[in-house]
Amino acid sequence: MSTKLKCLLLDDELPGLTYLKMLCEQIPELEVIKAFNNPETFLAECNKYDFDLLISDIEMPGMNGLQVANLLEGKAIIFTTAYKDFAAEAYDLDAVDYVVKPIKKERLQQAIQKALKRFETTKTTRKHLQLNTDKGKTILSIDQIFFIKSAETDSRDKVIYLQDLTNFVAKNYSFDKLLKQLPAEEFCRINKKEALAIKNIQFYSHDEITANVMMANGKPFSFGLSESYRPEFVEKVKL
Repeated sequence: MSTKLKCLLLDDELPGLTYLKMLCEQIPELEVIKAFNNPETFLAECNKYDFDLLISDIEMPGMNGLQVANLLEGKAIIFTTAYKDFAAEAYDLDAVDYVVKPIKKERLQQAIQKALKRFETTKTTRKHLQLNTDKGKTILSIDQIFFIKSAETDSRDKVIYLQDLTNFVAKNYSFDKLLKQLPAEEFCRINKKEALAIKNIQFYSHDEITANVMMANGKPFSFGLSESYRPEFVEKVKL
C-alpha cells in the first residue's frame, strides 16, 4: 500500500457528498479516487478501482450502507450518518469507525488515523494465513504463494499454487475474502479467475503477464490481464 489511503465515497445526498469530498481532500493521508451518489452504481463499478477505504453514508434509498458493506469484502469502511441507531451494526461489520453527521474535519481525521493504524498493523504482523482446505486446516506462509485461481469444479473454492508448484484447495473463499488476508501491495487480482504474487512478475504487456516461474515443459507461466483489473495492476507494479 502507498503512503496514502485511496478511498471511494458514497452518499446519496449530493450536498453531503460534495462536503465530504471537500473535507477528504483537505486530509493529506487520503486520496479520493471517485465519489458515488448511488449504492447500486457503486457496487457495479467499484471493482474497476484500486482503493483501500470506503467512506459511506448509512441511510440511503434502495440499499443502505450496511447492506453495501456486507457485499464489499476485503475493504476498510468508515460509516457516516445523521443517526446513532446503527452504531452496533456498524461495529459488527468490523467498521473502522462510525462518524455522526454533521461531520467535522477533526473527527474525520481521527477516523482516518484509525484506518491507517489498522493497515499498518496488518502490514507489519501478518506473515501467515490459516485456511480451511480440502485436506483440513493449514497454516501457510504468505511468501510461499505463487498464484491463486478459481477451482474448475466449484468457483466458490480457490486453488492456491505455491512457489514449488504444489497446490491445495481453499474451501469456500471469495477472492475478496482471501485477498483481504494478504498484503495488498504484494498481490493483485489480474482477471476474473486469477490473482498473482507481484514478486513473480517477469514481464507484462497490455493483456498478458509472464511469470518468473517455469512450467514442467521449461516455458514460463503466463496469465491473461483483463481490462477491468488492468488499472489496479499497473498501479501496484509501479509502487
